[in-house]
Amino acid sequence: MRRFYAAATMTTSAWSSKLASRVRITDLLVLLWVVFGTQIAWVGIDYNTPGFSGSRDDITISYTVMSFVIVAAWMVALELYDTRSARVLGLGTQEYRGVADATLRLFGLVAIVAFLFKIDIGRGYILISFPLGVIVLIFSRWMWRQWLGVMRKRGEYSSRVLLVGSEASVALIAREFERMPEAGYQVAGACVPGHGAPYLPGTTIPVEYGVEHALAVMRDFGADTVVITSADELGPERVRELSWGLIPGAEHLVVAPSLIDIGGPRIHTRPVAGLPLMHVETPKFEGRKLVAKRAFDLIVGFGLVVVLSPLFFVLAVLVKASSPGPVFYRQERVGLKHKPFTMLKFRSMTDGADVELAGLLAQNGADTQPLFKVRDDPRVTRVGKVLRKYSFDELPQLFNVLHGTMSLVGPRPQRRAEVELYDRTAGRRLFVQPGMTGLWQVSGRSNLSWEESVRLDLYYVENWSITGDVAILWRTARAVATKDGAF
Repeated sequence: MRRFYAAATMTTSAWSSKLASRVRITDLLVLLWVVFGTQIAWVGIDYNTPGFSGSRDDITISYTVMSFVIVAAWMVALELYDTRSARVLGLGTQEYRGVADATLRLFGLVAIVAFLFKIDIGRGYILISFPLGVIVLIFSRWMWRQWLGVMRKRGEYSSRVLLVGSEASVALIAREFERMPEAGYQVAGACVPGHGAPYLPGTTIPVEYGVEHALAVMRDFGADTVVITSADELGPERVRELSWGLIPGAEHLVVAPSLIDIGGPRIHTRPVAGLPLMHVETPKFEGRKLVAKRAFDLIVGFGLVVVLSPLFFVLAVLVKASSPGPVFYRQERVGLKHKPFTMLKFRSMTDGADVELAGLLAQNGADTQPLFKVRDDPRVTRVGKVLRKYSFDELPQLFNVLHGTMSLVGPRPQRRAEVELYDRTAGRRLFVQPGMTGLWQVSGRSNLSWEESVRLDLYYVENWSITGDVAILWRTARAVATKDGAF
């Protein structure tokens, strides 16, 4: 006997359409403000520019008309590049990349049209409008993303899904969806083969047994999306029949492959002979990407050192005055490919505090896992507590970045004693340059367990990119500003 549940307050099709319309309106307002604002600042409210393929006196084109055309074309480009669909809004970098790609292609098209028809467009008008438009559009999308994250944590603007597959695979996907509610998937129930308990073990997710009834169970649960978590229980023919039974545009099918922690840029889908083959690129730890990352570290690191130099001086004076000992704390850490290096920090503890570490770790029961943390550490000075609260003690590592022993973003470097406790999985953290900040720091900072920290670090190692580094640096600044614990 199947159980019946209340339907979702808003279907995926309804909320996605509503959200896309709202984003479309803010995109239009942003573009009108940017393009016409640039026009007014550069050439005035109205101004005619000559242009046509024949004589330059044949026709004149109003800048106001041109601005309307650019805004309209920009809106179309954003639509064509799928920047407002429910699949990309609210999570990941695909939305931002789509905005940037659409703008770049439109910029190229405008330049080509201006050249072919000899339209004398002011260079400043174009060179200001497009970069400024990208910046403001992305900021607008980021604001929407913050709002959408809050709504999804409340259970709104999310797809209600039925998980179908083996109990183990269903439990794995359910945990991932629960861990990341901002992804927009709310688990309504599960459908697994065999017989058993009425709820998924360790959860409150109701379970129905018999995957052959998945379509009816989905509707009983008030869901509109089926997520197939494993294919062994559902053969190709049954999956195809299931897809045929879905209402087009109102009900949806998602297939979750047996892969975890794989970033979108590494995944490419290619249909071959009716088979949706998924190509997964292996991670690369050499080549142009590393050169680009090093250049990014040098430029941003040097800029931060210059801007923060007054703060360095003030902090150095405070550390020196707070307690006897040196201003900087130097410690050997293990870096890329197990190579040791000396990491710099502003000293936040009493001088010689390292000799007390082993005893404190033993007292806290933290000496058997590779994440040496002492809660309420008695060795920390009064000034050191402030430095750690805002992560100011980490700032001298900018010199490690300039020297090349660290990167701005990467797994945090650890002591040799911690590295010796690594298993094979954790050892992959050393495949990239260690960083001042990383994915696990901005995902929970010092509140995460070692297992969670390793998983986030490995996700970064396998999927890192310059765009991802910029996002992590931004999230780091926000985490420090909110005083969310120390790194």
